[in-house]
Amino acid sequence: MEQLKLGQIVSVVGLKGELKVYPFTDYRERFEELKELNIAEKVFRIEKVRYGNNNVVILKIEGINDRTSAEKLRGSFLMIDKNNARKLPEDAYFIGDLIGLRVIKSDGTIVGRLTDVIQNKAQDLYEIETEDKIKFLIPAVEEFVLNIDVENGIMKVHLIEGLI
Repeated sequence: MEQLKLGQIVSVVGLKGELKVYPFTDYRERFEELKELNIAEKVFRIEKVRYGNNNVVILKIEGINDRTSAEKLRGSFLMIDKNNARKLPEDAYFIGDLIGLRVIKSDGTIVGRLTDVIQNKAQDLYEIETEDKIKFLIPAVEEFVLNIDVENGIMKVHLIEGLI
């Protein structure tokens, strides 16, 4: 079963095993809708969800009751089965589905592959790597991204002079 990364444990809060999570979703309330998560290839039930500063989520999970146990999970990713993912609106994509797309210009010229999505407050940035291993960023906006076809693994883009 394909898994999606929902967030990453970045720190521990207090002495009772609470986990500070950086969410990979723009809908952090999603954690309240879930009963369990996969962490380090184990299934954990969620006991409590609260929110910290800077968009972080604080989780208390069953079986992690002290700081030492929680520290062992630091750096781990929170995973869910893809079939448990929320339905996305039209023209929205899971980051994992975008990574690896072939990037081409509107005239069919191959540009490279999408290697990362950097999430900013204004808009996401797509990191593209050319066959020559040159990396550059394009804003994830209609002026630059003409079409995304996840099924066929292609992203069509419009590049302006000086972008690469």
